[in-house]
Parts: sequence; structure tokens; C-alpha cells
Amino acid sequence: MAKIKKKGATGSAKNYITRTQAVKKLQLSLPDFRKLCIWKGIYPREPRNKKKVSKQANASTTFYYTKDIQYLLHEPLLQKFRDQKVLEKKIARALGRGDVSIAARHERNALRPEETGKPRYTLNHVIRERYPTFIDALRDLDDCLSMLFLFANLPSTSAVPAKMIARCERLCLEFQHYLIVSHGLRKSFLSIKGIYYQANIQGEDILWLVPYKFNQRIVGDVDFRIMGTFVEFYMTLLGFVNYRLFTSIGLKYPPKFDQLKDEMGAELGAFSLEGVNMATDDAETKAITNGETEHQQHGPDPTVQAAVDRLVRQLKKDESKADKVMEDATAPADDEEEVATDAIDKFEPVAPGGDVLPQPSYSGNDPAELFSNCTIYLSRETPRQPLEFILRAFGCKRIGWDSVLGEGSFTTDETDPSITHQIVDRPVVQPTAEDGEDNQTSQKITANQRYPGRTYVQPQWVWDSVNDEELKSPELYAPGAALPPHLSPFVKTTNGQYDPTMPLDAQETEAEALDAEIAEGEEDEEVDGSDNGMDVASDDDGESEEEDAGGMGDLSMADEEEGSDDEESSAALQRQRELEAEITGKAVKVKQVDPKTKAKLDARKELEKKAREEAEDLDRAKGMLSKKKRKLFEQMQYSNNKKSAEDLKLRDKRRKLEKAKGKAAA
Repeated sequence: MAKIKKKGATGSAKNYITRTQAVKKLQLSLPDFRKLCIWKGIYPREPRNKKKVSKQANASTTFYYTKDIQYLLHEPLLQKFRDQKVLEKKIARALGRGDVSIAARHERNALRPEETGKPRYTLNHVIRERYPTFIDALRDLDDCLSMLFLFANLPSTSAVPAKMIARCERLCLEFQHYLIVSHGLRKSFLSIKGIYYQANIQGEDILWLVPYKFNQRIVGDVDFRIMGTFVEFYMTLLGFVNYRLFTSIGLKYPPKFDQLKDEMGAELGAFSLEGVNMATDDAETKAITNGETEHQQHGPDPTVQAAVDRLVRQLKKDESKADKVMEDATAPADDEEEVATDAIDKFEPVAPGGDVLPQPSYSGNDPAELFSNCTIYLSRETPRQPLEFILRAFGCKRIGWDSVLGEGSFTTDETDPSITHQIVDRPVVQPTAEDGEDNQTSQKITANQRYPGRTYVQPQWVWDSVNDEELKSPELYAPGAALPPHLSPFVKTTNGQYDPTMPLDAQETEAEALDAEIAEGEEDEEVDGSDNGMDVASDDDGESEEEDAGGMGDLSMADEEEGSDDEESSAALQRQRELEAEITGKAVKVKQVDPKTKAKLDARKELEKKAREEAEDLDRAKGMLSKKKRKLFEQMQYSNNKKSAEDLKLRDKRRKLEKAKGKAAA
């Protein structure tokens, strides 16, 4: 007789475990279980059939893999959590008895783990387990940076302590210092949510979001305990990453931090970076790389190296002379010399309409030196923190701002003659004699108040210059000017998709162009008709006039619809309009057809006829496919038509805007 299997011992019921069972098995509280799962990267799982897993399962039941929970049984943090629970019981027992001194002693011991062996945990081993290589840590840095920058801008509350905010801000500033020294920042974009940044670190593209420096309001419907658990893990992760990044470029970690400067609002200026062997006050100009340090430590004798260099140069010179003599002796006189060109190959698509490949170029613009020749002054209404970070990351060494924005500026004197660019973000208002008091919401600049030799631009000039890797024309970003559209640099346009950077004529289809021309012609005709008074008045014998007008309308409509399939329906529609006008007593407009408009209408009908024929051919071809392939093809058609409809809406919107601008200019 076969052995009777116990229910829940095999199959899917054995592979899954509920959250309640997992908490009991680990002997933890629910908050500690959540922490452990977040730190170890263990997430709930959804079984295919909940009834097979557990009969008592309902919609709110949470399942985990049994192997994951079994893996957590060997986690060293379990014992730390249990010791923490024991310590909390001791403190609660002492307070219950009224022994405040004993409770204070337990709490003091909790703050000195290196002396008392208190159960204080670290997440270092968890970071090493989850990220065995440094590239793995870089690939998971997007969410880490977004969360830490968010918490660095939050106000301190009971759920978000001030120490956590200060540590997040310090780690973020250290990461920004690395990007400034290594020039790893690539792109940035201003959005409604905040400012997006993209950096390239060791070949990995990292994208994160930084909120604007506004006063944040803490709401009660956000569970900051769960978010705090993630922040605790991400702070440990970014600390490891910063240490690896700083040491990779020859800088000591952590950098020196001046608390007094930080309290004065210096932020990036509160840090002074040091090399491996020597201190540097200016990290951007005196950062020491590993290669340079090793060369200084283990370099050869200078006299010997100089003698070797002279000998090598002499040998190369003799060899070049010998090669020249041999070429003159062996080369025939009538051979054509090959002309060396500096042209580079271009990648052309194999088939027409294929993907456009990025073309190689000899670009001499170094993004790291984009603002190196600029001395920029930030007005006090501009966002200082993002502008300072971007400008320093792209080579600007001299950045000044008003003293109310904090310490660490190159100069606080707005009249400094060395300033080449000034960034302002207020509308230009010319002062009048009636202005009795200063308007704090606008910047009153006249020709006499501007400093000569200085360029005034708006903040968007910095972002657009960075994304295009070239200094944009300052005239487009002058104070009070209508700024060009700020497009996302992270969106890659594909072939056939709407591209706002291209002219409208190069993107619209032939049918769209004809429709636009026909619509413009009809509007012009309506304007001319209203000016010339083409309406036919209705009087006593208006019936005969309406009949004549209707006959003229029928003839003109017949001329327009000649050769089309819906000629009868158009004539019936025109007759119905005439009858409605006769009943209401209104006049009937005589519509005259322009030959150019008639040619456009004929072309439009030809396009519609061609589109119908292509649709019929496509339907016949679909009938030859199998059911599975036909459904897949229909899904592809649906997605493509949806994208085409969105592109059509964008083109129509742009066409109306350009038309409105043209009318306003006229």
C-alpha cells in the first residue's frame, strides 16, 4: 500500500508560505519582518492557484517562497533584532518599576556598541551579498539617488529625524563632488516633478530625480516607516559607492567637512577634497589621479630618463631619413600619389526607411570645458544649488552669487568687471516716474543700469547648452524673451514619429498637407465672400431665386464631385440645405469653386481611393494568415494606429500654433 501523503507537504502548497506563517517561523515582529525582507530583496509572490496553496486563502493573503524564508533563518540580523527586543523589555521593565537611572544606563549602553556589545546592527554584509560587483551597485543606483535627494529636502519630523536628513544631504553632496571632479554629468532636464540628471559612471548611465527647493509639507497618508527602511539601506549603499568612486580617482574618503560653512549655506563649498598624498583646497583644479600618484612614487631617475629620451629621438630621426631615401629611389615618377583625407566613414541604412545610425564625428567640443571660459554671476532669484552643480560639472571655476544665497561663492560683488555672464529670472520692467516703491517681483533694468561687456541670460540657457553640448545663442534667452521649447534629452525619436525639432513640412503626410491647403483656401474664400457680400437676399419672388441658386449650387457641386462615388449623396445633402434655408427664410450662399481648390480636391480624392485600395489588399492578405498570426498582426496595427493618431494630434496642434503666430506677426 502506498504511503498516504500529508496535505500541504508536496506540490505548490509546499513551495509557498503565508506571511503569518513566515513571521511565526522567524519569531519576529511584523515591522522587523518587513525591514528584513526589504533589505534582503525578498518580495511577495503570487501563486497561480491560491486554492491549491491554502484553502483559507483570501484576496488579502500574502504569500512568499518557502525557500526565501528558509534563507532568512540564517541571517545574522535575526539575532540583532531579538537582542534589541530584549533591551527594549529591560528598559520598559525599569521604567515600570520607577528605576529611571537603570533605564538611562541601558539607553546609554545602547549608544556605545563598541564598548558594551549592544545589539546594534549594520547593513554592510547585506550590501556585499546583494551587489557582488561594483557594476551591480551602479545599475541599482537610480532609485537610491532619487530617494536620498528626496529625503535631503524634507523637513525634520518625528517620522523623519534630523540626523537622517543631514546624512542624506551629506552623501548626496559627496556624490555631486565626484561628478564635478570626474565630469561625469551628461544631461539634465527641467520637469514638473523636479530636475532630472543623467551621469555616465564607468560606462553605466544613471538617471535620477531631484525635487525643487520648495517648502515640503509632510502629509499623514504616507508611511514613512517603510520609506525610512529603504533610506537606511540606500544610505549604506551610497556610502560604499562614494568610497569606491573617490578612491578610484585618487581622492580620500570621506572628504573634510566644515560644519560652520555648512551652517552658513555653503553646501558644496563646505567640503574640501584631499588627494591620496597631499591636501587640495580646490578639488576641481588639483585633484590627483591614481596614475599620477603612482608615477610620483615609483618614477625613474630624471637624468637617466632624459638621456634615454634623447637617444630614442635620435634613432627615430635617423630611421625617418633612411625611409625617405628608400622611397625616393624605388617610387616610379608616373605613379599618382595617394592623397590622405581626413574624411570619416558614414553609416548609411541598408534599406530605405531604416533606422538612422549615429554618425561618427571629430567633435572638438569637450563637455568638461563647456563653461571653462565663463565667469557667471547668479542673481538671487535664480535656483543656486542646481545651477552651481551643473556649471561646476561642466568646467566653470568662477561662480558668484549674492551673499543672501549662502557662502562659497567666487564673488558676492555684482559689479565685478570679470563677470562675463549673469543669469536672471525676472521680467524686465522699465521704471517710470510714477513708481514710488520698488516692485520685488520684477527686475528693473535700464540701459544705464546694465554692466557693459556682460551677457544677461535666463536659467534655461544653461540646461539647453548642456544638453546640446554647445553654448547656445544668448539672444534667444535674453531677459523677457519668449524662450525656445525645453525638450527632454532622454527621448530618442524614431523614424516616422513626431519630432518637434524638425519643420512641420518635413513630417506631415501628403494627405495632411492637402487637407491643410484646402482648409486655408476655404477660409480665404469665406473671408472674401463676407467682404464682397455674396449672400443672396430673399424677397417676394425669393423662391425662384432660391431655385436658381439651388440649380447653380447643384451644378457647382456636380462639377466638384465629378468622377466620385458619392455624387448623389452630395447633391441630396445640398438640396436638403436649400429646403432648410427656404423654411427658415435665410439666404443661401453661392459657392464658387476655384480651379486650384478643385485640383486639390481631386488629388485628395485620389489619395483616398488609393488608401481604400491598399486597405482592401491588406484585408485580403490578412485572410491568408493563420488565426494566431492574424491576431498578432492586428495588435501591431492597433498600436501603430494609436501612435499615428497621437502624432497627428501633435502636428495639428503645432499647425494651429504656427498659424496663430503668423496672424499675430501680420
